Amino acid sequence: MKLFLLSLITLFGVSAMASDDAAAILISVRDQKLALFENGVQVAQYPVSTSRYGIGDRFGSYATPVGAMEVARKIGDGRPLGSVFHDRRPTGEILRPNAPGRDPIVTRIIWLRGLESSTRNAFARGIYIHGTPVERQIGRPASYGCVRMRSRDVAELYSRVDVGTHVEITPGSLPRSYAGL
Repeated sequence: MKLFLLSLITLFGVSAMASDDAAAILISVRDQKLALFENGVQVAQYPVSTSRYGIGDRFGSYATPVGAMEVARKIGDGRPLGSVFHDRRPTGEILRPNAPGRDPIVTRIIWLRGLESSTRNAFARGIYIHGTPVERQIGRPASYGCVRMRSRDVAELYSRVDVGTHVEITPGSLPRSYAGL
């Protein structure tokens, strides 16, 4: 745990001090939670859903990669909550939370790019933080590799982060404190 915290301080410490409004995202696979930090202080926490197939970065694995990443692209500006995306393009359809029978990507897409060997395939695999209409599954592993969020939560997160924002996915729990962030 000490090594993990030291790694977080090292990873987030430099970027958090780089600008007055620096943001960072930490996602816990164990807790199924995402924490948002601004200027080193946790400002929000959301329930999420990571992969039902575990962790990893292999093509075709449907696993969630763990390690350091960054926001590479943001897709969905101004779209209504529940807007359906196919191939990262809006279809014009809008789904309500827990709409029966379908599980598309909705509301916003925060596309991730890996920054280390354990996440190097994330961008090419299309690993996103995105909305899901299957909100009843949030809080337990249910995705096909991405990090799923409720539509209102992903829209809020999307508005608070920029391209280049640091993202860290850890297999462990969220630490109780983030000294140095």
